[in-house]
Amino acid sequence: MDRREFLILGSMPLAGVAGPAMAHHGWSGFDQSRPIYLAGKVVEVAWRNPHAELIVEVPASLAVPADLAQRPLPNQTASVNGVDLLRRAVVPTRKDARWEIELAPIFRMNQWQVPEPKVGDPVAMVGFTFKDEQGEAVMRVEYLFIGDKAYGLRSSPA
Repeated sequence: MDRREFLILGSMPLAGVAGPAMAHHGWSGFDQSRPIYLAGKVVEVAWRNPHAELIVEVPASLAVPADLAQRPLPNQTASVNGVDLLRRAVVPTRKDARWEIELAPIFRMNQWQVPEPKVGDPVAMVGFTFKDEQGEAVMRVEYLFIGDKAYGLRSSPA
């Protein structure tokens, strides 16, 4: 085997990693100064690392609930002003019917005992989308609401 064959064969295992790794979004691209609110029905679930993901179908009539800022939030180890985030949350200006929802890594989801949503389940969330809402319809979730329970996904439970 010559050097070229060695390099080609040696890099083949990495080819399968490149696709999923490119889909992962870091925090820096999200506008953390503008929390948004989404709610809808789950249409796809990917319960895996680097983070759990949902595809949520959002109704055209989406509105921030009047009582959103009064919802009880869980204690977490990160210092997040959750009440302020809920108070400032707005619906996104873009009107996409489907959003990719980025949750926390599975380890963190397990710490919070977040149940894996099923297709058809209603969910709501407050989080952040890309600056200027450009590109894909993606939300990085800060708080996830399933039923009457809220989960803080930034850190572990306090």
